[in-house]
Amino acid sequence: MIFAEVVLEEAEGAILAHSIAYSGARLKKGTCLVPEHIAALRASGVKRVTVAHLEADDIHENKAADILADALLEQSGAGLKRTAPFTGRVNLIATGAGVVEQNVARLIDMNKVDPMITCATVPQYQQMSKGGLVATVKIISYSVPRVNLEKACALSRGAIRLRSPMLQNASLLISETEHAAGDKGLSAISARLEALGISLEKIKRVPHNTQLIAQALAHFNTDLVLILTSSATSDINDTAPAAVRLAGGEVSRFGMPVDPGNLLFLGSLKDKPVIGLPGCARSPALNGVDWILSRISCGVACDNDSFAEMSVGGLLKEIPTRPQPRRPKS
Repeated sequence: MIFAEVVLEEAEGAILAHSIAYSGARLKKGTCLVPEHIAALRASGVKRVTVAHLEADDIHENKAADILADALLEQSGAGLKRTAPFTGRVNLIATGAGVVEQNVARLIDMNKVDPMITCATVPQYQQMSKGGLVATVKIISYSVPRVNLEKACALSRGAIRLRSPMLQNASLLISETEHAAGDKGLSAISARLEALGISLEKIKRVPHNTQLIAQALAHFNTDLVLILTSSATSDINDTAPAAVRLAGGEVSRFGMPVDPGNLLFLGSLKDKPVIGLPGCARSPALNGVDWILSRISCGVACDNDSFAEMSVGGLLKEIPTRPQPRRPKS
């Protein structure tokens, strides 16, 4: 692409780089100048304009954005749709609830190809709702070289997809003590499930006792089991994790490097996922529960590596109602 200020007679067929007001009208930047435009500008006294001339191997910004968006979504399956290109931009939109899964390394490499070829996305495994903006492809200049566009497409092909929820229903066990919180936070938990299209089929309240919790768990038969204890879980062998094992299940993880959310535990029972909720689950504010619930619901594996990766960015906004805030008032 040749970008330069030229005399008006040399501007026909080029792209106007800067908007121009003339004779009570306004010619917007990005307009491809045709003879009628040239005549109108000449009549208004304009003699020189700044334009972009596309060379033989250049791809116009809209066509380039169109091609790159198609490459990103290739073989991605359902879950994302794209807008028509405008001013070198194409948006990728979620068609339903889910989490965004990306080949981060390939997207980074794609954004290294040419500063004029870009794709900005939400963070990895960001939970989305229908209509949410997942990514935006933007060609910054009026055109890009074909060779660079082809390289960017090859690197990013199929690199973004939306994983939809795989679970349909859930049960919630609430353990109670003498000074329990009761149903406090139930609406926040229900809202999290609803956002993922998961119905809360059963709520069971039992005393905070390993044997009684285990007995109640044995009667649950939903896709997902949630446990909210009145007393915070302090160890992998504490009351609720021990109850999961006593009921015939297993506990694969206790603790996570996300705050609020440190005291979450993860396990399984009857081949169904079990999430032991920390107290912050009672708050509607974003916390570690949201990250794990959305991933588990959409079939994303949560192993030791994925938990460790959550640490970067895992310091979330404090929940003022926490019994032990990070920074107590002096």
